[in-house]
Amino acid sequence: MQLSLRVHAPEGAYDVQTNLFTVVLWERKFKRKASDMATAMGVEDLAYLAFEASKQAGKPVPASFDDFIKKLSAPYVEVVEQEPVNPTQAAPTDDN
Repeated sequence: MQLSLRVHAPEGAYDVQTNLFTVVLWERKFKRKASDMATAMGVEDLAYLAFEASKQAGKPVPASFDDFIKKLSAPYVEVVEQEPVNPTQAAPTDDN
């Protein structure tokens, strides 16, 4: 699962992408499977994914997750809607 997240940091908002490594780190920390993300994602879950994705993207982040959370400003972390990378074409109908 790949998410695009908008992080609202003190220096301004920026976008980061999660990847397999980010999701595995989330699974290890929260002792849950990635498939659980489809049914229940809390604010802490999004913040943790943003924290790890920010580190991987080379963004300046505090050393601890708690310090990262303390520095975020509302709306904190948002999932950015995106078009599918390879959208499928609509099936032809009798009218088309």
